[in-house]
Amino acid sequence: MDRYALFFDIDGTLVSFKTHEIPASTILALTQAKANGHHVFIATGRPPIIITNLGAIEHLIDGYVTTNGALCLVGSETVACHAISADSARFITDDAVAKGYGLIVIGERDVAVYDPKGDVNRIFSQELAVKNLHLAKPLEGVLQQRILQITAFFTADYETTLMALVPDCTSGRWHPEFTDITAREADKGQGLLTMAAYVGLDPAFTIAFGDGGNDTTMIRTAGIGIAMGNAIDALKQEADYVTTSVDDDGIRTALKHFGII
Repeated sequence: MDRYALFFDIDGTLVSFKTHEIPASTILALTQAKANGHHVFIATGRPPIIITNLGAIEHLIDGYVTTNGALCLVGSETVACHAISADSARFITDDAVAKGYGLIVIGERDVAVYDPKGDVNRIFSQELAVKNLHLAKPLEGVLQQRILQITAFFTADYETTLMALVPDCTSGRWHPEFTDITAREADKGQGLLTMAAYVGLDPAFTIAFGDGGNDTTMIRTAGIGIAMGNAIDALKQEADYVTTSVDDDGIRTALKHFGII
């Protein structure tokens, strides 16, 4: 059997938006895939501090593509790190303060939250059940660190306007109310290539699973790109295969389809 590196988004792919848990069928499928000699990687927009919902499969994970590829980790080793320029980070945060939209600013060590309208709390804490944002530090202090990602709570229309003003950055939207901004060289597709090289696999032997807009580069880059049944339509059009939803055994179905388990 050929050995593959498997890459999984978290929210809406591994973890159900309905239950905020990993389905039992997914846990069993990943356990079997690992036993069959395949690598298991996480590829998420979340920074490490808020990756708190993978306890059931932590022992199976070989590495993490976090903050949409800005920070790639294997154990305590940093495999890749791409920061937003200080000028662009300051421009975006100043724009948020001036226009009154929320931000989550991810530094190398700490996280800051600017939440003038309560959108961060409403969506991250209540809707997505994200933990650990209470550990956030003051914005000005975090801006003294290298900034890996800025999650900005504005519309897709304004995203187009702002991104034109920070050409060294890129944006990946996986929720209608916010987008993740990273350095241009950081996205999940680049993270996938970085991790495949780390374990010595040709990109042809990678399989990626996702459901949102920030998974697009990963789905395009992988040897096999798989969209969940609950994925946005644009991602399904990019995928090589569309499986069932996260709540309907989607990961197990796809891994069986491709002979991984």
